[in-house]
Amino acid sequence: MTLPRIPTRRSVRAALAAAAATLSLLAASGCGGSGDGGGQTFTIWHYEDPEGALGTAWQAAIEEFERTHPDVTVEFELRTFDQMQQTSGMVLNSDEAPDLMEYNKGNATAGLLSSQGLLTDLTEVAQERGWADMLGENLSTAARYDDSGRMGGDRWYGIPNYGEYVLMYYNQDMFEEYGIEVPTDQASFETALRRFADEGVTPIANAGNDHPAQHWLYLLALTQADQEWVENYQFRGETDFGGPEWTYAAETYREWLDRGYFAEDSVGLVGNDMTESFVAGEHPIMVGGNWWYGGLADDIRDFEWGALPYPGSELAPGSAGNLWVVPARSQQQELAYDFIDITMSPEIQALLGNEGSVPVSVDPADIEDERARDVITGFQSLEENNGLALYADWPIAGYYDTYVAAVQNLMNGARPEDLLDEIAGPYEEFAASLG
Repeated sequence: MTLPRIPTRRSVRAALAAAAATLSLLAASGCGGSGDGGGQTFTIWHYEDPEGALGTAWQAAIEEFERTHPDVTVEFELRTFDQMQQTSGMVLNSDEAPDLMEYNKGNATAGLLSSQGLLTDLTEVAQERGWADMLGENLSTAARYDDSGRMGGDRWYGIPNYGEYVLMYYNQDMFEEYGIEVPTDQASFETALRRFADEGVTPIANAGNDHPAQHWLYLLALTQADQEWVENYQFRGETDFGGPEWTYAAETYREWLDRGYFAEDSVGLVGNDMTESFVAGEHPIMVGGNWWYGGLADDIRDFEWGALPYPGSELAPGSAGNLWVVPARSQQQELAYDFIDITMSPEIQALLGNEGSVPVSVDPADIEDERARDVITGFQSLEENNGLALYADWPIAGYYDTYVAAVQNLMNGARPEDLLDEIAGPYEEFAASLG
């Protein structure tokens, strides 16, 4: 299971304060209806930072919903991801289930709940309301599950309204200071790394104790792969860890570590440590998800910077974002569909983009900030060219921890073949289970 990707330090503070915030938000938003409203109450749960791009957009969607549904009382509860993950099965199987909630995509999360009959099948409504056409085959992968709960099936159990992918952030001032061109392909990327290292600058910000370090392994494999390789790995249990893609990834990672392209102490760092070192101007390059964009835009004040798709590959780790799901016990399913419609509207999609996220359906001309527009058009190009490769840990529940440990071992001196053996074991068990 992929762990939640919390983008900024603000989000961490918000998560810690969520229990207290829930009560105050309930009091504030619960009075947004028109009184008795004929007894209609609509309950929404999500776990986004109220100050972040998604939290801002969802609040705007709530306000629009209240405007267009004046006889409905909206009750909004801010949860944490851990609360959702630990109690969702029990709550959704009770009369306490909300009418609509945000939930993580993936086999071990939304897929598991769908296989247990706890989520509403949205297949017909996705067609009727145009969501299926809006998302298309690629972006809907994480929304569709089969009877066993495996992603990519033929039944819709959630609707994503934003996307995510791994891209390159760069310190423009540092590139200019050392007379190095911003890379445009894998060869020029490696040239830039070498030249920074020759100048005594550690080029890449990294975090070994979190998802960024494992993204590097998968990203390097993708530079040698195509979409068929991705589909074999993600869905069919077919990959050769001794093949050229994985071998190149492990050996190149080891080589870059030995050449000092990553800081030695990054093995124990988490994602927020990585972003802080980039914001502090310690490294000219950070490869990470677009979910870091908003925090960087808020925090970087001392240098010019940019964000572009990773230049070395036509594929990138990425997918649609997390899902709006409708619990099977929802008492207001039609209202839930109305709310999802609002989050897919041009106004909310543009707001998402202008707040620093990646909408699934937006005209880039509606995005005011040039950097944010570059991030969005990069995602759109990947999506249009079938370049979203999901994430390395997605095939197997619990594979995330395997990847973190294996990459940390590599960063601590293990051989490339040891890393590949470590991630191959669970995968081969998974492949055998598929028959």
